[in-house]
Amino acid sequence: MCRLQVRTVWLEVPCFTELGSLRTDNWPQLMTWVKICGMTNLEDALVAVEAGADAVGFVFYEKSPRCVSVETAREIAEKLPEGVEKVGVFVGSNVEKARDIFQRVGLTMAQVYGESIDEWYTWYESDQMKLMWAVPGSALKEEFFIALGGSKKKITALLVDSGTGDRPGGTGMRFDWEGSKIGIWHLGSEIPIVVAGGLKPGNVNDAMKTLVPWGVDVVSGVEASPGKKDPEKVRAFVRAVREFDRRAS
Repeated sequence: MCRLQVRTVWLEVPCFTELGSLRTDNWPQLMTWVKICGMTNLEDALVAVEAGADAVGFVFYEKSPRCVSVETAREIAEKLPEGVEKVGVFVGSNVEKARDIFQRVGLTMAQVYGESIDEWYTWYESDQMKLMWAVPGSALKEEFFIALGGSKKKITALLVDSGTGDRPGGTGMRFDWEGSKIGIWHLGSEIPIVVAGGLKPGNVNDAMKTLVPWGVDVVSGVEASPGKKDPEKVRAFVRAVREFDRRAS
């Protein structure tokens, strides 16, 4: 297990690798993983897929303006290509409810905002699914460290986001990239890091250059209004990521 200290709170996070191993040796990747989140209709999801996104996200948090019903999410997911990750966004500790939604919709990954990973990891170990655990970017400006141990099944990724309180994600606000980058670089040598929070077509390249993430996740930065995507912004976002990848390769 990885132990990440966020101020005085401990998050138990299973890790991918032995301390000191090189990121590029652990998961060679030519292109940055791209997730377009907050899907509420099939049209937007297909635009994201056609633009080249690797994943689409469905929010099952009642307080979010992008919250989608299980039935709508299932209808959308059924019409997406098999290779596209269908990510369910969950907040809190109701693992059984999330598990039911996960199975009914046909999701492939759970993205979780919570205080303890224990029950989520128990589900994750016993099922065919992927797990992305979310932590606030502001926490990486505080003192933290990682202690490694053994784990049979490793979590898929760690999401670094900008939300707090009742708005754990989808705020449209950036966290402090400069202040958090050392922590992200360090964690990125141990586990794939996905960066979210305030990303948009005009700044995603700056985020990639500063933070060097494994993946990027966008919601409000490609919307016309909460829950409704702007197709041109979606295409521009994915295009910006892919052009940066090509220049860096």
